[in-house]
Amino acid sequence: MIKAVLFDFDGTLADTAPDLGHALNRQRIMRGLPELPIEQIRPVASAGSRGLLALGFNIKPGDQGYEQMRDEFLDFYAQRLCHDTQLFQGVSELLEQLKLRGLPWGIVTNKPARFTRPLLQLLGLEQQTACVVCGDEVNHTKPHPESLLKASHQINNLPQECIYLGDDMRDVQASLAAGMLPIVARYGYLGNSEPPEKWGTKHLIDHPHELLRYL
Repeated sequence: MIKAVLFDFDGTLADTAPDLGHALNRQRIMRGLPELPIEQIRPVASAGSRGLLALGFNIKPGDQGYEQMRDEFLDFYAQRLCHDTQLFQGVSELLEQLKLRGLPWGIVTNKPARFTRPLLQLLGLEQQTACVVCGDEVNHTKPHPESLLKASHQINNLPQECIYLGDDMRDVQASLAAGMLPIVARYGYLGNSEPPEKWGTKHLIDHPHELLRYL
């Protein structure tokens, strides 16, 4: 029996790509480069600064100047954290249904706490969550199962009693490693080379309300 629902954040609960993309494009404009369209940015938004800087500048961790570029990107993002970010359509209604059914829900994300927790407050979710586990609050981020196991412990549920909804292959890998039921948000960013049907789970949804059928 499912007793709790855990969510990834970027690309699953909230569409953060517009504000992440604004930070990246601000960097590009400063360097005389044209802005990238949101359609090009959205698929890699779940990968955070690493994925976005690779898209915008073909630079990766370990390359000369990467850390400075990453810090600049994060500073720009922090300055415009929730200008265009919003919950995906149907998420508010889903969370209300979970509340009515007495099912706790929480967030497990690789996103650092300095962005996640202020965003939850700005989106009006801070008081609703049963737990929040951020990427810099664990030793190993997804696809390692540590953050999911930490979340299930915080809400006093066994991993096998939890659903984890995400939009990235790492979310499925972490769920399976933790012993949770992985479900893919096919409405999210899906920033992997393989289609989500090949990520290792047969459970996929195209709209947040479809999650209710698993409860």
